[in-house]
Amino acid sequence: MPELTHLTCPDEENCGSSDAYSFNTDKGVGYCFACSQSFFDQYEPLKRPMGDDNSMAFDNPTATEPHEYLPLRGIQVKTMEFYDVRSYRDANGELTKQEYIYPSGGKKIRVMPKTFSASGLSQDELFGMNLFPAGSASIVTITEGELDALSAHQMLNVRGTNPVVSLPSATPSKRLWEKCKPWLDSFDKIVLSVDSDAAGNAIAQKIFNMFPNKTYRVPHDKYKDANEFLQDNAGKDFTNAWWNAKKYTPENILNTSDQFVELFRDAPNYAYVPTGIEALDDKIMGLMQGHFTVIKAPTGIGKTEIMRYLEYNMIKKEVPFASWHLEETKLRSLLGLVSYELNQNLTRRDIIEALGVHDIVEDAIRKITKGEKFYQFYMPDGTNTDDFIDQIRYLASGCDCKYVFFEPIQDAVVGISEESKEQQLADLSVRLSKLAAELNIGIVTIAHTNENGDPKYCRMIGQRASVIIDLSRDKLAEDDTDRNTTYLRVEKNRPCSEEGPAGTMLFDPQSFTLQETHT
Repeated sequence: MPELTHLTCPDEENCGSSDAYSFNTDKGVGYCFACSQSFFDQYEPLKRPMGDDNSMAFDNPTATEPHEYLPLRGIQVKTMEFYDVRSYRDANGELTKQEYIYPSGGKKIRVMPKTFSASGLSQDELFGMNLFPAGSASIVTITEGELDALSAHQMLNVRGTNPVVSLPSATPSKRLWEKCKPWLDSFDKIVLSVDSDAAGNAIAQKIFNMFPNKTYRVPHDKYKDANEFLQDNAGKDFTNAWWNAKKYTPENILNTSDQFVELFRDAPNYAYVPTGIEALDDKIMGLMQGHFTVIKAPTGIGKTEIMRYLEYNMIKKEVPFASWHLEETKLRSLLGLVSYELNQNLTRRDIIEALGVHDIVEDAIRKITKGEKFYQFYMPDGTNTDDFIDQIRYLASGCDCKYVFFEPIQDAVVGISEESKEQQLADLSVRLSKLAAELNIGIVTIAHTNENGDPKYCRMIGQRASVIIDLSRDKLAEDDTDRNTTYLRVEKNRPCSEEGPAGTMLFDPQSFTLQETHT
């Protein structure tokens, strides 16, 4: 019976099914119904993709089929012979197939123009590594494709013998790294000539993790791979790039002098918008992009009005920003800005109707929203921290907002207990501080405080803030002026270091606006 069924999948590492594999002994082909892989010679995965009719096509070249060594894509015959890359032609002399012979004799088969399969191919070895004894040179070069290995070797050997090998695929198996590590480690330097895509970056990261002090990467610049250099007669450019390959470091690590100089040249200068509060700006210069600013105070001190003052300042300076006042309706937040524009309390519809200024209010709305630089947003019920972070990222990247205001931070998360709320607020605070730096935007929030003056529920809010502005007001003062005066104090100031008293703001109940007072 040619069909053997209910067998263990050969790909034990990635599949491991104990009964989903079938093998046809006549055809020498197997298929796993669990991982949807096809196999030659029972144990080796088939690399050829599915055809247009969604059926798998198979090659079974015979050992007696005559082969030649033919030039292709700039690669010379002597290079093909050295790597034993065998070519086959049809009766009309057209190249139909190439075989890349791996160290243990397995073949990767390319049917022209670009359909791949395999026969007896082991996934735990590098193409060409049998041609170069361990430690035979100081430098070994790794590419992603066999033709790239031939191309690099041909270009580099103008200056001598240099080992060049290729990975069997863009996603090498764990077995390959385990088997090839001693051979690779025998060289003083490992140079990578891989694509600048996700797969290439993953390969570079993997090899760096294995050999952190000897991994280098060739900059391909306008070329995709080594063969493109060769085809464009840019062998000298490749050789120069190879000799000048920089030590590879992951994107999240700076190490070389060039990287630090680039940081100095390219990092944005402090970007900030003065708040319009002179005494506060003397301390913090203004609201900083790239930083997380927290305005904190007990309930009823006037935090929202301070934030509204800062938002209206952004409108006057035509700085793109977004805001969300969780404790207000969207209309109330808008009319608060209208009150600043018209210097009159227009925070409610009944006031507007009583004064007969409906048209004037509409004109003011058009004025403060002119240029579409003011974005009002809100988060629907049921959204989580991830959704909120994604919203800020969209406002910064998609809308070019330089600042995002929201308040209060304690209401941005919902916890069933104080402990769960603390955990969520800590996570949100950490992510907001990182996001501000990543996107170079200013994130400004309000935090309610407890009886100790710390942010309610979560001290991490203050710990992650770059700037903390503390507000205080004597709500029980007999004098109207004293009762309506808010005192500002800079409690934390990473960007500028200056801390201490930062001015006073007087609230006018008639206009529902704040103004700085000078003593």
